[in-house]
Amino acid sequence: MNKTAMLEVLLFVAGEEGLTIRDLSSLMSISPQATQQQIDKLKEKYENDEKSALTIIETASRYRLTSKDIFKELLQHYAKTPINQSLSKAALEVLSIIAYKQPLTRIEVDNIRGVNSQGAITTLLTFDLIKVIGKKEVIGSPNLYATTEFFLDYLGINSLEELPQVDESKLDIEEVSLFDEGNLTEDI
Repeated sequence: MNKTAMLEVLLFVAGEEGLTIRDLSSLMSISPQATQQQIDKLKEKYENDEKSALTIIETASRYRLTSKDIFKELLQHYAKTPINQSLSKAALEVLSIIAYKQPLTRIEVDNIRGVNSQGAITTLLTFDLIKVIGKKEVIGSPNLYATTEFFLDYLGINSLEELPQVDESKLDIEEVSLFDEGNLTEDI
């Protein structure tokens, strides 16, 4: 069986979740190095084929089959309601705070924002952009929140170190947001 075709079908079936090199290597019964070569070969094939709308991306150490950047506007038009338009301003503020200062409790987020953030946190949990990663060891044991792999995937980055740099001394939630158009990567 053709290894390139195997890789292609595995990435297709994995969908948004994607697969790690280890997963792919195991499923295809080849070494991680050979798997990486197959990924590079398939990615090059897609890039060189002007009639193909597909490409392979790596985010959060997972490989995904996705559409090429040139189809971004068409797909945005198709979707009409990208997630950043579905989220309220409050949810975007909370997400930005958690992304840069994680892990945080809701009270810590509230103190930064100056208002209750419970509704925004619930929304972000529902969209799988944040998750509970444990409990803070203080009285009451409040939940600690951090961003998810889906958050990294949505931004098209592999790690939090790739977030746009923000001078925290000048951080004004009203003016600076992780989701400002100028802070988004072209892969989104």
